[in-house]
Amino acid sequence: MTARRVRVLALDLPTSWMMATNAGDEFMGRMFEAISGMLLDMLAAVARKDYVDRRRRQAQGQAKAKAEGRYRGRPEDVERNVGIARMLGAGQSWGSIQSATGCSRATIAKIAKRIKQAA
Repeated sequence: MTARRVRVLALDLPTSWMMATNAGDEFMGRMFEAISGMLLDMLAAVARKDYVDRRRRQAQGQAKAKAEGRYRGRPEDVERNVGIARMLGAGQSWGSIQSATGCSRATIAKIAKRIKQAA
């Protein structure tokens, strides 16, 4: 973002209008860059905290629902997974399986691990 010279502007502040129009000398330009960088860092920190808090609250809700027997997670797509196991057994590449089924590499890895453990 620094390399692209991204700036944070609050249009209701007079200083933002000065930054947007590039008015001022070199000193003011550097001050505006420092303020913009500080605002970006602050906004990133707030966004990260919000993300972590949201994930924590979601996990708490899931734990509570599991304890009450209301949450079981997403059911496994058994038919798709049997097809993936068949493709793995036929020696197809993970990329071709991923393209054919639309599943993630993690899903293919999980099924490959099951096959290996069963053998």
